[in-house]
Amino acid sequence: MAGKFEKSLSPGKGNGLRASLSFAVGELVTCAEPFVYTTCKDKTAGTSVCDYCLRRSENLQRCSQCKFARYCNSLCQKKAWKDHKRECLCLKSILPNVPTDSVRLVAKIIFKLLEQPECTSGELYSVTELQSHFKDLNEDMIQGLGHLAATLEQYLKKEIPDSSKLPPGFQTLDYFCKLTCNSFTICNGEMQDIGVGLYPSMSLLNHSCDPNCVITFEGTRLHLRAVKEIPQGEELTISYIDVMMPSHMRQMQFQRQYCFTCDCNRCVSRDKDEDMLAGGEEASGAMERSLVTLEELRSQNKALKLCKKLIDESQLPSKNIYKIKALDFAMDLCIQLKIWEEALQFGLQTLEPYSLYYSNYNPVRAIQIMRVGKIQLHLGRFLEAMTTFKQVFEIVKVTHGRDSGLTKDLLELLGECEMEMNAT
Repeated sequence: MAGKFEKSLSPGKGNGLRASLSFAVGELVTCAEPFVYTTCKDKTAGTSVCDYCLRRSENLQRCSQCKFARYCNSLCQKKAWKDHKRECLCLKSILPNVPTDSVRLVAKIIFKLLEQPECTSGELYSVTELQSHFKDLNEDMIQGLGHLAATLEQYLKKEIPDSSKLPPGFQTLDYFCKLTCNSFTICNGEMQDIGVGLYPSMSLLNHSCDPNCVITFEGTRLHLRAVKEIPQGEELTISYIDVMMPSHMRQMQFQRQYCFTCDCNRCVSRDKDEDMLAGGEEASGAMERSLVTLEELRSQNKALKLCKKLIDESQLPSKNIYKIKALDFAMDLCIQLKIWEEALQFGLQTLEPYSLYYSNYNPVRAIQIMRVGKIQLHLGRFLEAMTTFKQVFEIVKVTHGRDSGLTKDLLELLGECEMEMNAT
């Protein structure tokens, strides 16, 4: 990490990271390991990944003590034991109740700080230096954090019976705030949430709605890559949120979660706001409310029927973000129901608007195109699938690198297409 970038002051933003040398598009800026991390047990995707390496598996082995943590094999369990042993006792003491991801993660921070009180947890920034913005919270937020703190106290009783056993100067509410502002959602190759972790030095990265870097993950390891030419001395930026929402909605999320106002060019110019709500705010709002209702339906068949009706009757253009969400929702339902032809038609309609709102080198756009390619391959449309997968490759070789697991999977799919085409 040293030598490639440095901690700097960013005007109006506080701390930031600045390139110490120039970076080409697709160049790996750095890799980072987490100070602490945990799987997303709150989410379905997190229930089938190893608690140590975060690899997906259908045959995970449960910890024999807590019956909660799950591992690929005895090797992963052995490697995890140093960090899991105190958590194991806490989980065992409260099961079948399971605390939230944030409670478990703060507990892991406490255990780590007790074991390594002098640990800096990063070359440029330590976990103790992370900003919390506690003073910016309103009463409702503070009350919510109070509930989490009470849950944490109950969870830790087996290992930490009272506050005198906490790390010196440890403020529980402060650390819950630090998590909110500084944690990274760990995603697998398909951009599904599988974990959450703290990477203190990477928390120095400031936000832009049109960033020059992206973050991807290989297991627990964070990879930061340049998606634009970055000259020496330029600030390194990433996007904190999904940018496919109007600027006023992005600003609301920035204030609520990160306590800042974004002044990037896209926000100042309200770039693409008109496109995102094309067809009118009233019609967009109606579509949004309908989608919320549809997502609450238990019956996939019924939800699909109503979603198709909503799409057919809607006067909104495909570039409207709520129309895109409806198309995505219909595509997902068709995949679940194995209605492949319709899934493909819905997916194809999303590709142009995805290219409008996501930059050329964006992992979210790559995964959407890849999903379409997989359906084409399943339907035996090998030439179409190969063309689609080649588009994905042009993106992921920049966002993920040529040696990533996703890129290797993609090359296998391209090989499968070529083999099938040669066979026919």
